[in-house]
Amino acid sequence: MLAALALLAAAVTGCGNAEPRDLIASIKSGHVVLGTKYDQPGLGLQGPDGSVTGFDPTVSAFVVNHIADRLGVAHPQITWRETPSAQRETLIGNGEVDMIAATYSINEARAKKAAFAGPYLVTYQGLLVRKNDDSLNSLMDLNNGKKLCSVSGSTSAQNVKAQLSGVQLQEYDSYSSCVEALRRGKVDALTTDETILAGYAHRYPGEFKLVSMTYPKDACVKGKLKKQGQPFSTERYGIGMAKNYPQAVTDVNEAITAMLQPTPGTDSSPWSRALRSSLGDETVDAWIARADAPGSKYRLLPTVGDLGFLTAPSTTCEGGA
Repeated sequence: MLAALALLAAAVTGCGNAEPRDLIASIKSGHVVLGTKYDQPGLGLQGPDGSVTGFDPTVSAFVVNHIADRLGVAHPQITWRETPSAQRETLIGNGEVDMIAATYSINEARAKKAAFAGPYLVTYQGLLVRKNDDSLNSLMDLNNGKKLCSVSGSTSAQNVKAQLSGVQLQEYDSYSSCVEALRRGKVDALTTDETILAGYAHRYPGEFKLVSMTYPKDACVKGKLKKQGQPFSTERYGIGMAKNYPQAVTDVNEAITAMLQPTPGTDSSPWSRALRSSLGDETVDAWIARADAPGSKYRLLPTVGDLGFLTAPSTTCEGGA
């Protein structure tokens, strides 16, 4: 009977606390549970030894350690928890994680279920192609019978398909499968967030290049007008937490802001060094140059704490993909 009770207790514990966790209280207690991806090179990847590396976990660790320093307590022990996209809000609500940084794009639907700090990165939908493929240098080049890969059900690929009737869409079960198909010449391009693509390009140096994507013509997408030249799918990555603890959101925003500040005596910030280490200097330099170009509609640095984009008005249209 005692053994059965022990197993029951372990099962209940494994299902989370049932109540959402307070990040600040967890930091004070000396132990936090942080959610991230385990399968995205450069952003969140678990190694054979169980360690987790990438930009997202680096941001997470900086945040909790910065808050601990401000509170005057020791840096907490970190337990990493894999947080697949479909489970993120559930894991937060069940108290199984204190916070999640996992290519977690802030949008209106998610903001109804979780509180968000950030954004800590702005990214866009892009294309990954083989570096020696000179036939693919823009989105319109896909319209010549090229094979485009993305994950099954991806809205990224469907948006391209709606714009370019000549593209052949190939759907795989994971981005890693798409990357392998691209390496072997079975497909011509992969589309999703540029940060995810950059992580794979950094993992296989010299094999790939990133191609920016803008709308080739005015389009109606989910009832909203997208103008010619506008970037595809602007994504703002945030840190998700329970809605019950607004002070935690304030403190995390302050920590992200600190991470973006140059280290005294240098011209770089912990944020920029982490991004370069995770995704490569060449990619980051290209993004900076693109954002700094006259009239550019792209940006890289986030406006921390500004979630006004969730309610910003947009031009509506009839129908659309």
